Amino acid sequence: MKSRALGRTDIQIAPIVFGGNVFGWTIDESRSFEILDAFVAGGFHCIDTADVYSSWVPGNKGGESESILGRWMKARGNRKKIVLATKLGSPMGPDRKGLKKSYMMDAVEASLRRLQTDYIDLYQAHQDDRETPLDETLAAFDALIQQGKVRAIGASNYEADRLSAALNVSQSKGLHRYETLQPEYNLYDRAHFEGGLEKCCLDQGVGVIPYFSLASGFLSGKYRSASDLNKSPRGQGIQRKYLNERGFRILQALDEVAQELKANPTQVSLAWLLHRPSITAPIVSATTLEQLQDLMRAPQLELSKEILDRLNIASRVD
Repeated sequence: MKSRALGRTDIQIAPIVFGGNVFGWTIDESRSFEILDAFVAGGFHCIDTADVYSSWVPGNKGGESESILGRWMKARGNRKKIVLATKLGSPMGPDRKGLKKSYMMDAVEASLRRLQTDYIDLYQAHQDDRETPLDETLAAFDALIQQGKVRAIGASNYEADRLSAALNVSQSKGLHRYETLQPEYNLYDRAHFEGGLEKCCLDQGVGVIPYFSLASGFLSGKYRSASDLNKSPRGQGIQRKYLNERGFRILQALDEVAQELKANPTQVSLAWLLHRPSITAPIVSATTLEQLQDLMRAPQLELSKEILDRLNIASRVD
């Protein structure tokens, strides 16, 4: 399994990133440890989380995912083998959000405590903060790298103009730059990323680690009618967005390709992403070992140009 670099850094990762939003939400700590053990045993080692995960769960306040991950790394003694990615900037409480330097310096210390480590491999702005000058944000990130608390930085949910502007600021000011972008991108949700962000990333050598790589599970094929929507907590958002003519056309193409390749729609969907020249590694989550094994087989799947063309035609925006 060939590793891939995060942007222009020397950080190498296997081509699947595990999304830690499920820790403390859809799987408890014991199951989280089990899933993480199997992920690492499968040859993968990059895990993405965020300080705000999983604040939306009743009784949680944020930081639960980082805390579970920190306890797992301590219990296994494997911190140096893990490429650890986390994010800051989403609301953690009154006056605890955004990308101002003073807040960033506090936020990183809180994440380091929860993660039980003294450095973060990839520290990402969870969302753009247009109220804070890019110079201030990037200077703060640069200081964290200089202090040895962060190895590389990335952006999540940035628009093309803002990503380009941030890269220009870093270059003109001599600051470390965003090496990765974390956008929403998958076989169904194509238009936004391909509308300008992809070109910027390719031109500037920015690595891309997309989230919702399976469209909240829709591209796995488990949601095919309204009666399927109770299969997971994410099901209710599926009907409104994906259960339509285009969605069904994509599922049919995935089914046909999967049958030809003796694979399944999950693996084909992730393989399609991995064949995009802009994509470094998709972020995926699993709540069972069976799901995880499916995900980890995706990098082995080779898609011919004819198959890629069929998937691209099926997923074209009407």
